[in-house]
Formats: sequence, structure tokens, C-alpha cells
Amino acid sequence: MTNTHRTTGRPLIAILRGLTPAEATAAAAALIDAGITRLEVPLNSPDPYASIAAMVRDFGKVAQIGAGTVLTTDQVKRVADVGGTLIVSPNCDPEVIIASKVAGMASWPGVMTPTECFAALKAGADGLKLFPGTLIGAEGLKAIRAVLPRGTQVYAVGGAGPNNFGQWIAAGADGFGIGTALYTPGLTAADIALRAAAIVAAFDAAVGAAT
Repeated sequence: MTNTHRTTGRPLIAILRGLTPAEATAAAAALIDAGITRLEVPLNSPDPYASIAAMVRDFGKVAQIGAGTVLTTDQVKRVADVGGTLIVSPNCDPEVIIASKVAGMASWPGVMTPTECFAALKAGADGLKLFPGTLIGAEGLKAIRAVLPRGTQVYAVGGAGPNNFGQWIAAGADGFGIGTALYTPGLTAADIALRAAAIVAAFDAAVGAAT
């Protein structure tokens, strides 16, 4: 496996909703080899903590691994207990953000409005997950970006993918969370590898066109 350190990976988070512990390490290997080194297992997946623990055990030194759909501080603690380093939420809950930072983990809360954006940043969020992206669109992000502090990281999730990476990047998106375009239950590691390679190629092309 390519030894890609997590700090040099692309600004893409793989959302592995439905992943099982038996699939976890093979899926992680395929994604990391393709250049995607941030991996989240949503907590409404089967036995998510076991999947996270398995991926951390094998790839924790080369990838940032954690949980998505994190709604409570108790869930934050359970992710920390299995070695996770990434907390992603669909909503903006300052208590979850603060608990994540106290535990030494990266926090990416879900936001849509300027009020939620600034509340998340005030609580210590590392970045903002614009979710669902389809509801606000690239033009909405462009408008919000005008008032956000310089350097704020914003990832578009939901409605952002290979067909419109360029549009979102032009509007100010720093990165993306990618779900079903990368993984759906039942895919083999080879399937995931092919999808990941295509996503990475599309992202690299969009970034190249924007520079």
C-alpha cells in the first residue's frame, strides 16, 4: 500500500455509510491507495465503532479516520475510545464540537446558514460541512464565503461530485465529502478502488482548471 501521509492527502472525506467491520480494512486500503486519506464511518452503519477500530489499527498512521453522523458527546467519547481522530456531524451542536476538540479530534459540523457557520467556528470547529449542498447550492456558498473569516475551510457535502467539482471550487469550496459515488454497501474493494480513482482524477482536473 502507498504510504500516503494524511497531511498530504486531498481535501476529500470518504463517507462510508453502511460499511461493515468485515469490509473495513479492505475498503480503507483501496481509498488510501487512490489518495483519499480521510475516512468516516457514519454511526448509523452496522457496528461502526468496530469498523473504525479496525481501520485505525491498520491505517491510523497514514489516514485520518473517524465517524460521521455524530450527534452526542457520548458518541464522541466512544469514537475517541477506539482511536478515531475525526468527528463529522450533519448539524451544528457546540457541545459535540467542544467535546471533539477536548478529545483531540478534528471537528466538522454540518452547517447551512451564516448563524450556524459562526456558531461552529466559535465552538472551535476545524472546518465546516456545508450540508446538504443541494439545498444551498454553489451560489449560496459563494454568498456565505464573502462573510466567513479568511482561511475558513468549507467542504460541500450532498450534491457535490465529479460532475460539478469545478463549479463548487469556483464558489469557494475547499473540499468535499463523497458518499455514494465512492461507496455503497456490497461493493468490493476493487469496485471502491475504481470509483476512488475516478473521483480523484476528476478532483485533480477541477483543481487544475481553477488554477
